Amino acid sequence: MTLFSVHQWSDVRAGLREMRRVTRGPVAVLSCDPDLVREFWLYRYAPEVLDTEALRHPTVEELASALGGSGTVRTVPVPPDCTDGFNEAYYGRPELLLDPAARQACSAWSFVDDGVRERFDRSLRRDLESGAWDAEFGHLRTLPAYEGSLVLVRATP
Repeated sequence: MTLFSVHQWSDVRAGLREMRRVTRGPVAVLSCDPDLVREFWLYRYAPEVLDTEALRHPTVEELASALGGSGTVRTVPVPPDCTDGFNEAYYGRPELLLDPAARQACSAWSFVDDGVRERFDRSLRRDLESGAWDAEFGHLRTLPAYEGSLVLVRATP
């Protein structure tokens, strides 16, 4: 099993083949579907961050192909009080992403320059104060879970 790490591997295919080689049973990979990353509200405020995320994550098809065998792909619901720190963990708590320490938990923020972070901070803060964020995305605050780009790819030999 690997959790939220394949996007940081230098050779994803080789790593997944090795997982398959040394594993008799199922292999599970928790990752993001790069085709869905940009659908998150954060894209409105910091598209560079989510563009970075989308480019770093292998596609679901690449993961499944490298693992071989038969498999399933399931969206993983994110609870409203998720403490992991990846961007979608804050789907209904945008105020928390104004904290630079919260953003540091997601490596994509380290690939953008200070200007992107400053623009994000100003525009999100403005929209929260004016109510614009809540007018467009406020329904997310009441969701029992968010189904976004987080996926579990499971393969059996």
